[in-house]
Amino acid sequence: MTDAYIYDAIRTPRGKGRKDGSLHEVTAARLSAGVLNALKDRNGLDGHAVEDVIWGNATQVKEQGGCLARTSVLASNLDERIPGLSINRFCASGMEAVNLAANQVAGGAGEAYIAGGVEMMGRVAMGSDGAAIAVDPSIAMDTYFVPQGISADIIATEYGFSRDDADQLAVASQQRAEAAWKDNRFAKSIVPVTDQNGLEILAHDEYMRPQTDMQSLGSLKAAFKDMGEVMPGFDKVALMKYPHLERINHVHTAGNSSGIVDGSAGVLIGSKEFGEKFGLKPRARIRQTAKIGTDPTIMLTGPVPVTHKILADSGMAISDIDLFEVNEAFSSVVLRFMQAFNVDHSLVNVNGGSIAMGHPLGATGAIIIGTLLDELERADKEVGLATLCVASGMGAATIIERV
Repeated sequence: MTDAYIYDAIRTPRGKGRKDGSLHEVTAARLSAGVLNALKDRNGLDGHAVEDVIWGNATQVKEQGGCLARTSVLASNLDERIPGLSINRFCASGMEAVNLAANQVAGGAGEAYIAGGVEMMGRVAMGSDGAAIAVDPSIAMDTYFVPQGISADIIATEYGFSRDDADQLAVASQQRAEAAWKDNRFAKSIVPVTDQNGLEILAHDEYMRPQTDMQSLGSLKAAFKDMGEVMPGFDKVALMKYPHLERINHVHTAGNSSGIVDGSAGVLIGSKEFGEKFGLKPRARIRQTAKIGTDPTIMLTGPVPVTHKILADSGMAISDIDLFEVNEAFSSVVLRFMQAFNVDHSLVNVNGGSIAMGHPLGATGAIIIGTLLDELERADKEVGLATLCVASGMGAATIIERV
């Protein structure tokens, strides 16, 4: 097997995923093309330099439909002989693109790939693809389907996390993100978005709310309480699956859940020979990848079993990991991860996460791998693990090691 290395990892700033967001007028293909162009220019990727572009996005419909990866290649300055593959593992699509590319390199199927993803949540609404898991009664009833927010509240109820616990993690995310931006910790990876005239549209994550505190969060209404208790009454569905729970404790709000944003990210992955050919120095080795299926109702517990799996597959222990990126889809997801592995919060999402900066579904997996790599370098650490929960009950993870 051939070692697969990360040579570069970049992302766009994340724009608010609504009509007044700075990136709202940019299509998914154009935003992706900008990332591809930046990787090409930063690394001198002339000609048929990479085997393929593997690109993730979660809502593959309308302008995010078709083979968006190939469309993005054609919209970019990459050689037209480079193909494109679009994939969908919901929130882990960007990570799965990276993992798939790494495993292709490791297996000898090409020397290099560009992998990552995009989601323009302000232009193509989450759920607008009409996924069967949610809308087909014959499937939804058999799987005891509930929306993700209800699932997050089930985790909080099952594992004993209070509203204060969830809000405290959210405040920490905001404070850490603000500190990271002030300290220019994202400078190596951020590629500002420009218009067709080269004028800057966005250079900074605009969803952040650094003034957030426990008092302001405490005034927010539980976001999923009505859909759980009133109409359509998803709590009753959950309690049929988990009868040992007396009731669902609704602790999640707009303030302690991930933000709806637009954004894209890309990672350049290749063999040692690829780096030598283009005069590039590898930044990290992708040591192990993993994915797993989990309970589809509670849905968001995937980071725990997939971390057990990736550690077993790699012959490592949790103590061998220096830093963690656990996607902040909801506060309870990260709280459960830290509880399960007895990991101190000082090692997890040290520069903030999706609660503060937003969660562009198809891109986030690639974003957190890049963020993890940057922080390993900044803090002079060696090994990091990135992981996400995934809709309909899955988990994905990647271990990287600096070289």
